[in-house]
Amino acid sequence: MSREILALAEALASEKNVEPDVVFEALEVALGIAAKKKADREHMDLEVRIHRETGEYRTVRRWLIVEDLDYTYPELEKTIEQIQEEQPEIQIAVGEYYEEDIPNEAFGRQAAQTAKQIILQKIRDAEREQILNGFLSTREDIVIGTVKRVERHGIIVEIAPKLDALIPREHCLPRENYRGGDRIRALFLKVEEFNGGRKQVLLSRSSNDFLRKLFEQEVPEIADGLLEIREVARDAGQRAKIAVKSNDQRIDPQGTCIGVRGSRVNAVSNEIGGERIDVVLWSDDTAEFVINALSPAKVSRIVIDDEKNAIDVIVEEDQLALAIGRGGQNVRLAAELTGLQLNIMTSQEAQERDLAQANALRDMFMSQLNVGEDIAQALIDAEFTELEEVAFVPMSDLTDIEGVDDALAENLRNKAREVLLQAELAAEEKLNNIADDLRNLEGMDDDMLRDLVDANITNRDELAELAIDELIEITGVSKEEAEQVILAARAHWFADDAE
Repeated sequence: MSREILALAEALASEKNVEPDVVFEALEVALGIAAKKKADREHMDLEVRIHRETGEYRTVRRWLIVEDLDYTYPELEKTIEQIQEEQPEIQIAVGEYYEEDIPNEAFGRQAAQTAKQIILQKIRDAEREQILNGFLSTREDIVIGTVKRVERHGIIVEIAPKLDALIPREHCLPRENYRGGDRIRALFLKVEEFNGGRKQVLLSRSSNDFLRKLFEQEVPEIADGLLEIREVARDAGQRAKIAVKSNDQRIDPQGTCIGVRGSRVNAVSNEIGGERIDVVLWSDDTAEFVINALSPAKVSRIVIDDEKNAIDVIVEEDQLALAIGRGGQNVRLAAELTGLQLNIMTSQEAQERDLAQANALRDMFMSQLNVGEDIAQALIDAEFTELEEVAFVPMSDLTDIEGVDDALAENLRNKAREVLLQAELAAEEKLNNIADDLRNLEGMDDDMLRDLVDANITNRDELAELAIDELIEITGVSKEEAEQVILAARAHWFADDAE
């Protein structure tokens, strides 16, 4: 039989264009399975080893060496002592395998049929792997293929002879209809391995990178480095915004990407189902970039809040609907493009908000500093917004305010410092009342404790009852930090349930 094995391996390797070792490995697996079935040894760990040059094969039984035999797997495990009873001089360690030869079994018609099926499957897998590796070595980012069929979970696309890819349903564009035989373009995402070792090429038509790559193909200046796409925001199948920047002052980035009579941007739009694309100018200046991103709406002014990473955008009444867009689409894409929180409001709403803030600030100065409305308004007009500023600015900044002399300035500073000191003492007293289970909680720090005390949260159970979003709003920590702290606060609940 050794000559037959060698001849079979050589013939299959030549016919299927795979390495002979692939055929030998398939034969070993097939013969091993057949040996188990033939000898009724399904629970044994058997392997068949074929000599690559002579074709001779042997069947071995493997035992896993364990420290103590609990008889859970008596046909698979042995202890070192058991092995040494048979071979006293053998050196072997726990976790290693001990092998012993057993007689080869004669294989009949049924065993040969099983071996044939396994061999053919192994060869098909090897062929598929070889085709996949060939595709991966020469692939482009944009893959062009032919639709084979449309299924519930996505579109099956033939991207090379005998090689299919999948566009998952969530990576398809809405309202797109494809039929078998249609040509389709998509972005290569990754190769995903499923149970059993089968690999699947995944593509996407909805990702931001697909839009970026389409523009790179359509606009040669991008490939040449004269232009670059800095940011992309996309509501796949409906609308998108791209921020472009020129690396050559002689080139208009927007006009170049749009093309003559919109030829370039229309070509990209047609490829993605007529998706509307806004080409906006990228800028290092935050205010200018936000104004550009909200195009085609016209912005009257903006107010930047660096601490909250948010921007208030003020527009005229007739621009409000355009700035927000249908279903909030325009402002949502602009926010994604800029990475900022954008709050759209009309000029009237902004005036009402500013007036309310000024009134609240004036009331605070009047009550905390014990001054009249005229002095409180003078502080606001001088752009004072916090007691800390009054308490610690140079005297000259206060005496420059109309109606504030040296004596009043000194009195304002002292009063502001007194109020701040009282607030600090009150905060420290609250901190002293915090339960130890909250103070010593993993991930907790002093800043977070102060924020929690201000929100009247003083023990572990009160923290555990918060939602993650609530903790983020109170403390300003990241989502990951909030999740960690909340889980730590709730840990004793699960421990109690387990008991």
